[in-house]
Amino acid sequence: MSLWVDKYRPKELSKLDYHLEQAGHLKKLVEGGDFPHLLVYGPPGAGKKTRIMCLLRELYGSGVERLRIEHQNFQTPSKKKLEIITLASNYHVEVNPSDVGIYDTVVVQELIKTLASVHQLDTTGQREFKVVILTEVDKLTKDAQHALRRTMEKYIATCRLILCTNSTSKVIPAIRSRCLGVRVPAPSVEQVAQVLQSVCKKEGLNLPPELATRMAEASNRNLRRALLLCEATKVQQYPFSKQQELVMPDWEVYLRETAAKIVEEQSPKRLLEVRERIYELLTHCIPSEAIFKGLLQELVKNCDGELKCEVTSLAAFHEHRLNLGSKPIFHIEAFVAAFMALYKKFLEESMADMF
Repeated sequence: MSLWVDKYRPKELSKLDYHLEQAGHLKKLVEGGDFPHLLVYGPPGAGKKTRIMCLLRELYGSGVERLRIEHQNFQTPSKKKLEIITLASNYHVEVNPSDVGIYDTVVVQELIKTLASVHQLDTTGQREFKVVILTEVDKLTKDAQHALRRTMEKYIATCRLILCTNSTSKVIPAIRSRCLGVRVPAPSVEQVAQVLQSVCKKEGLNLPPELATRMAEASNRNLRRALLLCEATKVQQYPFSKQQELVMPDWEVYLRETAAKIVEEQSPKRLLEVRERIYELLTHCIPSEAIFKGLLQELVKNCDGELKCEVTSLAAFHEHRLNLGSKPIFHIEAFVAAFMALYKKFLEESMADMF
């Protein structure tokens, strides 16, 4: 039994639910024959991956859906062995090079070289090139991005790249200039609510429009998250009611409680408790960026208006250091300690002013 988010994922450009004009442009791009490298970017849950898979189906037919998981082995110049998992069909390979950290340069060069050196066996009715999908391109090191630029130029005859990222700000200009940029904006609240009602109708369920709108707003226009939220709410209680409570992910509730603990008491003992809770989130594969963002939002809600600017500035400083470093726990804990010091000082000054 598959989740709704996978079960009802559109497989053709003509069956997409929103950004239909953009889907038309992509279809013309496929029909034109001269297919360029693509840089697909937009917020999480906007539909980037869905559009990429629809594009591949337009290019190669239903064969792209016959996927297999492959373990690729590489060796670094220092003789260190690397293994990375890829998702592949006969026509494309999907990989996240940032999984191997600082050795992503080797993966980018070797994987594309291996794929590009093998021509299609049967070119009748098929394209003469294969496609490599690279996800989270913004997390690649600068060396890997420069290696990717050279590789893109060298193997353009037999290989096309589709780069997928949330933001282009960390992608070097040399790569951006060699790709056709395709921005996939987040769907509007109305569009998300419409998709939720459409999916519920296919499942034979009755979803009140008011509840669908609340789900779309709670998911922050992230369609994937909205569908998961809708399915979880259905498991909790059906038939749906307009005022039904939404089921939020456990890690968000846990993060909210953690923020409340930080505001409640500022002491070394409480900092140790918070560290344990952050470790718990990190060991359950919650991204450090999501923890940082969630903590900031909750702390800003709980603290006084005067402090909001300082707290946001503190968070920006520590998040920048987190992106440069390699151990997220140090930087998240440093932010929590800095917030505790700032908040305690503010409370003491407020008490002194009262007396």
